Amino acid sequence: MPDTRAIPDTPLFDREGSIRGYRINKMAMALGQPANRDAFRAGEEAYLDRFGLSAEEKRAVMARDWHDMVRLGGNLFFILKISAVDPTPITQIGAAQAGMTHDDFLSERLGKQRNG
Repeated sequence: MPDTRAIPDTPLFDREGSIRGYRINKMAMALGQPANRDAFRAGEEAYLDRFGLSAEEKRAVMARDWHDMVRLGGNLFFILKISAVDPTPITQIGAAQAGMTHDDFLSERLGKQRNG
């Protein structure tokens, strides 16, 4: 029987997704502490290794591939903590989730023109 909860091209964050994304979510939540943000900025790969992230998870985080982080089980509310370290505009993350360029997302989804 097909999963009636499925939304095309949208990863479902359920129990299985939560288990799959445990490491990436635990790492992202830890960024709520200033010392961990400093450690992340000082050496991302070493920081990610502390949480046992797989090579695929590390690649997604280091590339700021928001869509892939969610696909790998990242909870958007947790991975937004990564964006606060950079900082990355939330609209850029929305564009990645929608498979759009940032400018197209601003224009088509928000009716805005990017300034500068």
